[in-house]
Amino acid sequence: MARSLGGGWWRSRKTLVGLGLGQLVSLLVTGTGFASSELSRRGISVPTSQSLLNYLLLGVVYGSILVYRRKPLQMKWYYYLVLGLVDVEANYLVVKAYQYTSLTSVMLLDCWAIPAVIFLTWMFLKTKYRFRKNSGVAICVAGLVLVVFSDVHAGDRAGGTSPVKGDILVIAGATLYAISNVSEEFLVKVGDQVELMGMLGLFGAIISVCQISIFERSEIESIQWSVDAVPFVGFAVAMFMFYSLVPILLKISGSTMLNLSLLTSDMWAILIRVFAYHEKVDWMYYVAFGAVAIGLVIYSGDSNNDDKRGQVAEATDVEGKLPDEEAAVDPKCQGAASSGIRQLDDGKTPPTVRPKERHAQTC
Repeated sequence: MARSLGGGWWRSRKTLVGLGLGQLVSLLVTGTGFASSELSRRGISVPTSQSLLNYLLLGVVYGSILVYRRKPLQMKWYYYLVLGLVDVEANYLVVKAYQYTSLTSVMLLDCWAIPAVIFLTWMFLKTKYRFRKNSGVAICVAGLVLVVFSDVHAGDRAGGTSPVKGDILVIAGATLYAISNVSEEFLVKVGDQVELMGMLGLFGAIISVCQISIFERSEIESIQWSVDAVPFVGFAVAMFMFYSLVPILLKISGSTMLNLSLLTSDMWAILIRVFAYHEKVDWMYYVAFGAVAIGLVIYSGDSNNDDKRGQVAEATDVEGKLPDEEAAVDPKCQGAASSGIRQLDDGKTPPTVRPKERHAQTC
Protein backbone atom coordinates (compact mmCIF):
# COMPACT_ATOMS: atom_id res chain seq x y z
CA MET A 1 0.00 0.00 0.00
CA ALA A 2 2.83 2.37 0.91
CA ARG A 3 4.58 1.63 -2.38
CA SER A 4 1.34 2.20 -4.25
CA LEU A 5 0.80 5.56 -2.59
CA GLY A 6 4.42 6.52 -3.18
CA GLY A 7 4.17 5.55 -6.84
CA GLY A 8 0.98 7.56 -7.24
CA TRP A 9 2.61 10.61 -5.67
CA TRP A 10 5.63 10.26 -7.96
CA ARG A 11 3.47 9.92 -11.06
CA SER A 12 1.44 12.98 -10.09
CA ARG A 13 4.61 14.95 -9.42
CA LYS A 14 6.07 13.99 -12.79
CA THR A 15 2.86 15.02 -14.52
CA LEU A 16 2.80 18.40 -12.78
CA VAL A 17 6.48 19.00 -13.53
CA GLY A 18 5.85 18.15 -17.19
CA LEU A 19 2.89 20.53 -17.38
CA GLY A 20 4.80 23.30 -15.62
CA LEU A 21 7.89 22.93 -17.80
CA GLY A 22 5.67 22.86 -20.87
CA GLN A 23 4.16 26.23 -19.99
CA LEU A 24 7.56 27.75 -19.17
CA VAL A 25 8.83 26.64 -22.57
CA SER A 26 5.66 28.03 -24.14
CA LEU A 27 6.29 31.42 -22.50
CA LEU A 28 9.85 31.42 -23.83
CA VAL A 29 8.52 30.80 -27.34
CA THR A 30 6.15 33.71 -26.85
CA GLY A 31 9.15 35.81 -25.86
CA THR A 32 11.05 34.90 -29.02
CA GLY A 33 7.99 35.76 -31.09
CA PHE A 34 7.68 39.13 -29.36
CA ALA A 35 11.38 39.87 -29.98
CA SER A 36 11.08 38.89 -33.65
CA SER A 37 8.00 41.08 -33.99
CA GLU A 38 9.84 44.06 -32.51
CA LEU A 39 12.82 43.55 -34.82
CA SER A 40 10.51 43.35 -37.82
CA ARG A 41 8.72 46.56 -36.78
CA ARG A 42 12.11 48.27 -36.63
CA GLY A 43 12.97 47.15 -40.14
CA ILE A 44 15.42 44.40 -39.14
CA SER A 45 14.88 41.14 -41.01
CA VAL A 46 17.74 38.66 -40.63
CA PRO A 47 16.23 35.27 -39.61
CA THR A 48 19.45 33.25 -39.57
CA SER A 49 21.41 35.96 -37.76
CA GLN A 50 18.79 36.01 -35.00
CA SER A 51 19.41 32.33 -34.30
CA LEU A 52 23.22 32.51 -34.58
CA LEU A 53 23.78 34.00 -31.12
CA ASN A 54 21.65 31.25 -29.59
CA TYR A 55 23.73 28.53 -31.25
CA LEU A 56 26.92 30.26 -30.12
CA LEU A 57 25.66 30.30 -26.52
CA LEU A 58 24.76 26.62 -26.71
CA GLY A 59 28.15 25.76 -28.18
CA VAL A 60 30.13 27.76 -25.62
CA VAL A 61 28.19 26.72 -22.50
CA TYR A 62 27.54 23.04 -23.22
CA GLY A 63 30.63 22.61 -25.40
CA SER A 64 32.80 23.73 -22.48
CA ILE A 65 31.21 21.06 -20.30
CA LEU A 66 31.93 18.44 -22.96
CA VAL A 67 35.57 19.51 -23.18
CA TYR A 68 35.88 19.40 -19.39
CA ARG A 69 34.49 15.86 -19.30
CA ARG A 70 36.98 14.61 -21.89
CA LYS A 71 34.73 11.72 -22.83
CA PRO A 72 34.08 10.33 -26.33
CA LEU A 73 30.78 11.21 -27.99
CA GLN A 74 27.97 8.77 -27.33
CA MET A 75 26.48 9.39 -30.77
CA LYS A 76 28.16 9.82 -34.16
CA TRP A 77 28.99 13.45 -34.96
CA TYR A 78 27.19 13.39 -38.30
CA TYR A 79 23.85 12.82 -36.54
CA TYR A 80 24.31 16.21 -34.90
CA LEU A 81 25.37 17.77 -38.20
CA VAL A 82 22.12 16.69 -39.85
CA LEU A 83 20.09 17.80 -36.81
CA GLY A 84 21.84 21.18 -36.85
CA LEU A 85 21.01 21.68 -40.53
CA VAL A 86 17.35 20.77 -40.02
CA ASP A 87 17.05 23.00 -36.95
CA VAL A 88 18.67 26.04 -38.57
CA GLU A 89 16.47 25.81 -41.66
CA ALA A 90 13.31 25.28 -39.58
CA ASN A 91 14.00 28.48 -37.65
CA TYR A 92 14.84 30.34 -40.86
CA LEU A 93 11.68 29.30 -42.72
CA VAL A 94 9.30 30.12 -39.87
CA VAL A 95 10.79 33.56 -39.16
CA LYS A 96 10.91 34.31 -42.88
CA ALA A 97 7.24 33.40 -43.28
CA TYR A 98 6.17 36.43 -41.21
CA GLN A 99 7.28 38.65 -44.09
CA TYR A 100 4.81 37.11 -46.52
CA THR A 101 1.73 35.83 -44.74
CA SER A 102 -0.54 36.73 -41.85
CA LEU A 103 -0.11 35.97 -38.18
CA THR A 104 -3.20 33.75 -38.36
CA SER A 105 -1.61 31.59 -41.04
CA VAL A 106 1.64 31.24 -39.14
CA MET A 107 -0.33 30.12 -36.09
CA LEU A 108 -1.35 27.07 -38.09
CA LEU A 109 2.27 26.00 -37.73
CA ASP A 110 1.52 24.54 -34.31
CA CYS A 111 -1.42 22.57 -35.66
CA TRP A 112 0.59 21.07 -38.49
CA ALA A 113 3.57 20.19 -36.28
CA ILE A 114 1.39 18.08 -33.98
CA PRO A 115 0.12 15.52 -36.53
CA ALA A 116 3.55 15.57 -38.18
CA VAL A 117 5.27 14.59 -34.93
CA ILE A 118 2.65 11.99 -34.10
CA PHE A 119 3.11 10.42 -37.53
CA LEU A 120 6.91 10.45 -37.26
CA THR A 121 6.96 8.96 -33.76
CA TRP A 122 4.46 6.30 -34.80
CA MET A 123 6.43 5.48 -37.95
CA PHE A 124 10.02 5.59 -36.66
CA LEU A 125 9.84 5.35 -32.87
CA LYS A 126 6.96 2.86 -32.89
CA THR A 127 4.99 4.93 -30.42
CA LYS A 128 1.47 3.76 -29.67
CA TYR A 129 -1.32 6.16 -28.77
CA ARG A 130 -4.42 5.35 -26.79
CA PHE A 131 -7.82 6.83 -27.44
CA ARG A 132 -7.45 9.11 -24.44
CA LYS A 133 -4.22 10.55 -25.80
CA ASN A 134 -5.72 11.09 -29.23
CA SER A 135 -8.70 12.80 -27.61
CA GLY A 136 -6.40 15.20 -25.79
CA VAL A 137 -4.59 16.02 -29.03
CA ALA A 138 -7.88 16.57 -30.87
CA ILE A 139 -9.14 18.98 -28.19
CA CYS A 140 -5.87 20.96 -28.32
CA VAL A 141 -6.04 21.25 -32.10
CA ALA A 142 -9.71 22.26 -31.86
CA GLY A 143 -8.63 25.07 -29.55
CA LEU A 144 -6.18 26.35 -32.17
CA VAL A 145 -8.88 26.18 -34.84
CA LEU A 146 -10.93 28.46 -32.60
CA VAL A 147 -7.97 30.84 -32.51
CA VAL A 148 -8.01 31.03 -36.30
CA PHE A 149 -11.76 31.66 -36.38
CA SER A 150 -11.29 34.27 -33.67
CA ASP A 151 -8.86 36.25 -35.80
CA VAL A 152 -11.13 36.02 -38.82
CA HIS A 153 -14.17 36.97 -36.74
CA ALA A 154 -12.37 39.94 -35.19
CA GLY A 155 -11.10 41.19 -38.53
CA ASP A 156 -7.51 40.92 -37.30
CA ARG A 157 -6.20 39.05 -40.28
CA ALA A 158 -3.56 40.89 -42.27
CA GLY A 159 -3.20 39.51 -45.74
CA GLY A 160 0.55 39.67 -46.14
CA THR A 161 2.48 40.48 -49.29
CA SER A 162 2.47 36.90 -50.63
CA PRO A 163 0.17 34.62 -48.58
CA VAL A 164 0.73 31.48 -50.66
CA LYS A 165 4.50 31.76 -50.43
CA GLY A 166 4.28 32.46 -46.71
CA ASP A 167 1.97 29.50 -46.09
CA ILE A 168 4.36 27.19 -47.95
CA LEU A 169 7.23 28.43 -45.79
CA VAL A 170 5.17 27.81 -42.64
CA ILE A 171 4.28 24.25 -43.65
CA ALA A 172 7.89 23.49 -44.61
CA GLY A 173 9.16 24.97 -41.35
CA ALA A 174 6.61 23.03 -39.30
CA THR A 175 7.66 19.79 -40.98
CA LEU A 176 11.32 20.47 -40.20
CA TYR A 177 10.41 21.33 -36.61
CA ALA A 178 8.66 17.97 -36.31
CA ILE A 179 11.72 16.15 -37.67
CA SER A 180 13.99 18.12 -35.33
CA ASN A 181 11.81 17.44 -32.29
CA VAL A 182 11.53 13.71 -32.89
CA SER A 183 15.27 13.47 -33.56
CA GLU A 184 16.04 15.31 -30.33
CA GLU A 185 13.71 13.03 -28.40
CA PHE A 186 15.57 10.01 -29.77
CA LEU A 187 19.02 11.48 -29.11
CA VAL A 188 18.27 12.70 -25.59
CA LYS A 189 17.01 9.24 -24.61
CA VAL A 190 19.86 7.17 -26.02
CA GLY A 191 22.52 9.83 -25.62
CA ASP A 192 23.21 12.77 -23.35
CA GLN A 193 21.51 16.16 -23.00
CA VAL A 194 24.75 18.11 -22.61
CA GLU A 195 26.26 16.41 -25.65
CA LEU A 196 23.10 17.08 -27.66
CA MET A 197 23.04 20.80 -26.82
CA GLY A 198 26.78 21.26 -27.24
CA MET A 199 26.97 19.58 -30.64
CA LEU A 200 23.74 21.21 -31.84
CA GLY A 201 25.19 24.58 -30.87
CA LEU A 202 28.47 23.85 -32.66
CA PHE A 203 27.01 22.68 -35.95
CA GLY A 204 24.11 25.14 -35.77
CA ALA A 205 26.58 28.02 -35.46
CA ILE A 206 28.75 26.76 -38.33
CA ILE A 207 25.77 26.30 -40.65
CA SER A 208 24.32 29.68 -39.64
CA VAL A 209 27.58 31.52 -40.37
CA CYS A 210 27.78 29.91 -43.82
CA GLN A 211 24.17 30.82 -44.57
CA ILE A 212 24.56 34.39 -43.31
CA SER A 213 27.62 34.96 -45.49
CA ILE A 214 25.59 33.95 -48.54
CA PHE A 215 22.12 35.38 -47.90
CA GLU A 216 22.25 38.00 -45.15
CA ARG A 217 25.60 39.76 -45.40
CA SER A 218 24.22 42.98 -46.91
CA GLU A 219 21.34 43.13 -44.41
CA ILE A 220 23.74 42.70 -41.47
CA GLU A 221 26.03 45.46 -42.76
CA SER A 222 23.09 47.86 -43.10
CA ILE A 223 21.86 47.40 -39.51
CA GLN A 224 22.47 50.32 -37.15
CA TRP A 225 23.57 48.56 -33.98
CA SER A 226 21.82 50.83 -31.52
CA VAL A 227 19.08 50.41 -28.93
CA ASP A 228 16.77 49.33 -31.76
CA ALA A 229 18.74 46.09 -32.03
CA VAL A 230 18.31 45.18 -28.33
CA PRO A 231 15.59 42.58 -29.13
CA PHE A 232 18.42 40.57 -30.71
CA VAL A 233 19.73 39.87 -27.22
CA GLY A 234 16.29 39.11 -25.83
CA PHE A 235 15.64 36.67 -28.67
CA ALA A 236 18.96 34.89 -28.10
CA VAL A 237 18.51 34.57 -24.33
CA ALA A 238 14.95 33.25 -24.67
CA MET A 239 16.04 30.78 -27.36
CA PHE A 240 18.97 29.58 -25.25
CA MET A 241 16.70 28.89 -22.28
CA PHE A 242 14.18 27.23 -24.59
CA TYR A 243 16.77 24.89 -26.10
CA SER A 244 18.16 24.08 -22.65
CA LEU A 245 14.77 23.12 -21.21
CA VAL A 246 13.40 21.19 -24.20
CA PRO A 247 15.56 18.05 -23.65
CA ILE A 248 14.39 17.90 -20.03
CA LEU A 249 10.75 18.11 -21.08
CA LEU A 250 11.33 15.52 -23.81
CA LYS A 251 12.75 13.09 -21.26
CA ILE A 252 9.89 13.67 -18.82
CA SER A 253 6.91 13.89 -21.15
CA GLY A 254 7.99 13.35 -24.75
CA SER A 255 7.78 15.34 -27.96
CA THR A 256 4.02 15.26 -28.39
CA MET A 257 3.51 16.82 -24.97
CA LEU A 258 6.12 19.43 -25.89
CA ASN A 259 4.30 20.45 -29.03
CA LEU A 260 0.90 20.43 -27.38
CA SER A 261 2.29 22.71 -24.68
CA LEU A 262 3.68 25.04 -27.33
CA LEU A 263 0.14 25.57 -28.59
CA THR A 264 -0.48 27.80 -25.59
CA SER A 265 2.22 30.20 -26.79
CA ASP A 266 -0.41 31.67 -29.09
CA MET A 267 -2.62 32.17 -26.07
CA TRP A 268 0.11 33.87 -24.03
CA ALA A 269 0.66 36.16 -26.99
CA ILE A 270 -2.85 37.43 -26.36
CA LEU A 271 -1.74 38.81 -23.01
CA ILE A 272 0.91 40.82 -24.84
CA ARG A 273 -1.74 42.13 -27.21
CA VAL A 274 -3.97 43.12 -24.31
CA PHE A 275 -1.48 44.58 -21.84
CA ALA A 276 1.43 45.73 -24.04
CA TYR A 277 -0.39 46.88 -27.16
CA HIS A 278 -3.82 47.50 -25.57
CA GLU A 279 -5.61 45.61 -28.34
CA LYS A 280 -9.04 44.06 -27.99
CA VAL A 281 -9.27 40.28 -28.00
CA ASP A 282 -12.21 38.30 -29.35
CA TRP A 283 -14.08 36.18 -26.78
CA MET A 284 -13.36 33.02 -28.79
CA TYR A 285 -9.71 33.31 -27.79
CA TYR A 286 -10.59 32.62 -24.17
CA VAL A 287 -12.64 29.58 -25.18
CA ALA A 288 -9.68 28.38 -27.23
CA PHE A 289 -7.32 28.81 -24.28
CA GLY A 290 -9.63 26.72 -22.12
CA ALA A 291 -9.84 24.00 -24.79
CA VAL A 292 -6.06 23.74 -25.06
CA ALA A 293 -5.70 23.60 -21.27
CA ILE A 294 -8.29 20.81 -21.01
CA GLY A 295 -6.62 18.92 -23.86
CA LEU A 296 -3.24 19.08 -22.10
CA VAL A 297 -4.72 17.74 -18.86
CA ILE A 298 -6.45 14.86 -20.68
CA TYR A 299 -3.32 14.02 -22.63
CA SER A 300 -1.07 13.99 -19.57
CA GLY A 301 -3.52 12.15 -17.32
CA ASP A 302 -2.70 8.57 -18.32
CA SER A 303 -1.32 6.84 -15.24
CA ASN A 304 0.25 3.98 -17.18
CA ASN A 305 2.28 6.38 -19.23
CA ASP A 306 3.21 8.36 -16.17
CA ASP A 307 4.52 5.15 -14.68
CA LYS A 308 6.83 4.70 -17.60
CA ARG A 309 7.94 8.30 -17.42
CA GLY A 310 9.34 7.62 -13.99
CA GLN A 311 11.25 4.64 -15.35
CA VAL A 312 12.59 6.66 -18.25
CA ALA A 313 13.87 9.51 -16.10
CA GLU A 314 15.83 7.08 -13.95
CA ALA A 315 16.92 4.48 -16.50
CA THR A 316 18.00 6.73 -19.35
CA ASP A 317 20.76 8.26 -17.26
CA VAL A 318 22.35 4.85 -16.88
CA GLU A 319 21.57 2.78 -19.95
CA GLY A 320 18.69 4.23 -21.85
CA LYS A 321 15.71 2.07 -22.53
CA LEU A 322 13.13 1.77 -25.15
CA PRO A 323 9.91 0.55 -23.57
CA ASP A 324 6.62 0.94 -25.28
CA GLU A 325 4.60 3.85 -24.09
CA GLU A 326 1.44 1.91 -23.70
CA ALA A 327 2.69 -1.55 -22.74
CA ALA A 328 4.13 -2.82 -19.50
CA VAL A 329 7.86 -3.54 -19.45
CA ASP A 330 8.59 -7.18 -20.16
CA PRO A 331 10.92 -8.78 -17.57
CA LYS A 332 12.93 -10.29 -20.43
CA CYS A 333 13.44 -6.84 -21.88
CA GLN A 334 14.65 -5.60 -18.53
CA GLY A 335 17.12 -8.44 -18.31
CA ALA A 336 18.43 -7.63 -21.76
CA ALA A 337 18.81 -4.00 -20.86
CA SER A 338 20.72 -4.75 -17.69
CA SER A 339 23.12 -6.97 -19.65
CA GLY A 340 24.13 -4.09 -21.82
CA ILE A 341 21.51 -3.91 -24.55
CA ARG A 342 20.49 -0.29 -25.02
CA GLN A 343 16.89 0.46 -25.53
CA LEU A 344 15.30 3.74 -26.28
CA ASP A 345 12.92 4.38 -23.46
CA ASP A 346 9.82 6.13 -24.32
CA GLY A 347 8.23 5.31 -21.14
CA LYS A 348 6.07 8.32 -21.61
CA THR A 349 2.87 8.69 -23.12
CA PRO A 350 2.83 10.31 -26.46
CA PRO A 351 4.59 13.51 -26.45
CA THR A 352 7.31 18.37 -31.67
CA VAL A 353 5.58 23.56 -27.79
CA ARG A 354 5.47 22.04 -32.34
CA PRO A 355 4.24 17.08 -30.96
CA LYS A 356 6.41 14.05 -30.43
CA GLU A 357 6.01 10.69 -28.90
CA ARG A 358 7.62 7.65 -27.61
CA HIS A 359 9.20 4.58 -28.93
CA ALA A 360 8.04 1.01 -28.52
CA GLN A 361 10.20 -2.07 -28.73
CA THR A 362 9.56 -5.79 -28.57
CA CYS A 363 12.00 -8.32 -27.27
